[in-house]
Order: sequence, then C-alpha cells, then structure tokens
Amino acid sequence: MDLPRAFVPEARRLLKLARNDRRVAERELAALGPELQATVICEASLSIRRQMIELLPNPEAVIPLIPEAEFCYTCRSIGLADAAWLLEMATNEQIVASFDLDAWSGIQIDPKRLDVWMTALASVRDEDVLRAAQSLDPELLVIYLRQHIDVSLKPSEQDDPDWSPPDRSQTLEGQFYFVAKDEKDDLEPVMRLLHTLFQGDYWLYFRMIQAVFVELPMENAEWALRWRTGRLEDLGFPSWDASMRIYGFLRPERMTEVPPDDSALDLERWALPVWMSELPGARSDERALFRATREVSAEERSAVFYGLIALANRVAVADRMELGDPESLPGAIDKATRFASDGLLHIAEETGLSLEQTLRRVPIERLFRVGTNLDREAALPESIADDLDEDDSDSDSDNGNGNDDKGE
Repeated sequence: MDLPRAFVPEARRLLKLARNDRRVAERELAALGPELQATVICEASLSIRRQMIELLPNPEAVIPLIPEAEFCYTCRSIGLADAAWLLEMATNEQIVASFDLDAWSGIQIDPKRLDVWMTALASVRDEDVLRAAQSLDPELLVIYLRQHIDVSLKPSEQDDPDWSPPDRSQTLEGQFYFVAKDEKDDLEPVMRLLHTLFQGDYWLYFRMIQAVFVELPMENAEWALRWRTGRLEDLGFPSWDASMRIYGFLRPERMTEVPPDDSALDLERWALPVWMSELPGARSDERALFRATREVSAEERSAVFYGLIALANRVAVADRMELGDPESLPGAIDKATRFASDGLLHIAEETGLSLEQTLRRVPIERLFRVGTNLDREAALPESIADDLDEDDSDSDSDNGNGNDDKGE
C-alpha cells in the first residue's frame, strides 16, 4: 500500500510531540486512521519506532500497512528475540519478505539468520506459527530442518525385524524418527515447528519430514532461490545478473549519446517496499542530479524519486549488500546519486545541454552507467571488478537507453 506522503509534515510534528509529551501524542495519534498512523510509524527513526508503535491504540490494524522491507527493518531494530508480538500481527507477505531479505547472503541462504527468524517464529502463537509455515517456501523449511536434524524411516517388520530407533531420536507419528545433528543443539524451535505442523497441517508435516529424508539438498536450494528471486523482482529488486547491467562497459564515443526526445522521466509509480518521504541528502547535497531535480516539475521530481529507488535497488543487489540491513538502501542510494550525478554532469558538459534537459532525455540508469565508466575502479565492488572486466568486450551493446540490444 502506498501510504499518504502528504501527511509527512504532520507526522513529523507528532514525532516531535511524542518526545516532549507522550500522553498528548498518544491522544492525537489515536484520533488518526490506520493509514495515517502507519505513516507516522514509518517516519519514525528505527531507534524510536518501538516506542511509537506502543502508543498505537490498535497496532494490529497498523502493522499490516507497513511496507515489507520496513517491517523487516523494524523487527531487526527491536531485536528478533523480542519481536514475536510484531510477527503475530504481520501479514503473510511481510513475513515471507522478511525471510527473503534477511535470511540470505547474496544468493546463498545464511544459516545463522535463518535460525534467528525461525526461532522468533517459534515463540508466537500456534496459529501464527502454522500460518507462517504455510506461507514460506517448503524448500526453505526443509533447508532449515536439515540444518538441525537427521531423519530415519522405520522399516516394515518384514524388511528389518530387529530395527531400533537411533539413539536420542524422537518421533511424532511412529514412522519418521529424527535426531539432532549436534547433541548440543537446542531443538526446541524445530520441535515447535514440527508439532504445530503435525497438529495443524499433517500433509505439510509429512512433506517436510519426508523431504529431509529423501530430497537432494542442492535441488531444495535451487528452488528456494528461484522462488525468492521472483518475489524480490516483484518488490523491485532484480536478479543479480540483471542488476549487473548497470556496470556494463561503454566505449568513450558512446558515453555522450542522448536520445532525441524528453521521455526519460516518463516513469510509472510503483509500490515501494521501503518508506522514503525524500531522498537522503536531497535538501543539502549539491550533486548535479539534485541540482537538476530542483529545476523540473513536481511530477518529474516524483519520477526521479522512483527511478532512483529502482536504481538503488539494482546497486544493492549487484553489490551484494545485505538487503535486510536498514543501512544498505541509504548506502545504495548514496552510490546511485553519486555516479548518476557524475554521468549527468559529463553528458551535459559534452553536449552543451543544461542539467535538467539532460535529466529529461537520458534515463537515470544510463546516467549511472556513464558515471561508473568514468571511474570504474571506484565504482565497481572489489568482489566483482575482476570478473566483470573480463567480460567487458562483450557488454558494449547498449542502445543509448540503458538497455542492451542483445536478447531484446
């Protein structure tokens, strides 16, 4: 849901009031509708967001309105060990997005972060554990279970009359027996998940426990990544391969190409997974991009805003930032505006166009690509610079609009 940004000034007044007089702020906050209350919560810094949520008369009506990434950031800022009350009010989409953003490192599942989220879920009500488990990818649950337990299937009496369960093993139905991979491992969260599934969704329980026993780990990981990639694209985070196009090599003679029309800012609004009422640094930063933005219309400024967020998402993915870290997106935006400004200034100086004319005619992603080609050593993440430069000879097929001709 796109929360009302026109309410931002009033939201900031309420936040200031809350620091000086919590009772009055609580009373004024209670007089607002859920969408306006959600705007106030999103405007609050992460350091005080919990205190603001505690002022809400009916937080269960407000929490589901918070953008998915903001919900993840809020849980992290509170501490997942103390965030069970938030998870109980969250939508399925918010929970799944939190796992997608914060339980992965690059394209690999982060076992420790996955454990933290699953342990948090294990502390909520049974119905919410079941709801969350049914919303998450089965492959992710299998990966989590396989991290902690080994599973054995009881054979028939005819096949093995002398069979006995493994030492320290447990069973819920007398057929599948599971034992901790590590004797020191706390299986309480695992047991809570299995018990809840067994009681509330036996077929999902059977699917999970059988998959741990028979399915290939690599296949589970591949399918989990595939599902996650599709959902992140829906949130505005393209795949790593697609995001890496922003660093494509450009020959010097191609860097000043300008499309003939002013359609670069003809961008549609889209539902942001994060809350941003303004771009960091937009008020005081003298980067060329912000100088140009001040000279265009309000509608065009909105297009710049959404275009920069889309670009920053690509930067975050391409640079393999931690998408669940609230500091990642501001860092990605800073990098996006820095190199897009360099590209904007370079094209404007070389073509004789004004900054705002260039901004209207050259897509923001193209401006960033030009800027990175002006100083590739500074722009490319160290972890990918060498690999990318090896392929540069094949990547200069850009048509001047930020898109490659190949395959399109």
